[in-house]
Amino acid sequence: MPAAHTFLFLNGISGGEVILVFLFILIFFGADKIPQFARTFGRTMRQMRDATSSIQKDFESSASEVRKDFKEIKDNVSRQGSQVGKDFSQFKDDVEKEGDELNKNTRL
Repeated sequence: MPAAHTFLFLNGISGGEVILVFLFILIFFGADKIPQFARTFGRTMRQMRDATSSIQKDFESSASEVRKDFKEIKDNVSRQGSQVGKDFSQFKDDVEKEGDELNKNTRL
């Protein structure tokens, strides 16, 4: 079984197939066009890599903002919950105090 090479997006392309493609390009376009094709291909690959990198950075930035927003919401809910607990505790203390005063007044 011949050894297969992975070349870009072409899975399982063999060395003979690569040589055949290069011969086709050489015959069809000529030797003087190959460097131009290589430069164009290199620029295209760089632009694709840059675009991918830019998209990834945008995604990470958006995800970071969402995490920050959720942390802020969580902190606000925790503070509100803590405040509600304090208010409830104060209300309970006030009710107990009023109940104690009522008990005192009814015993007199």
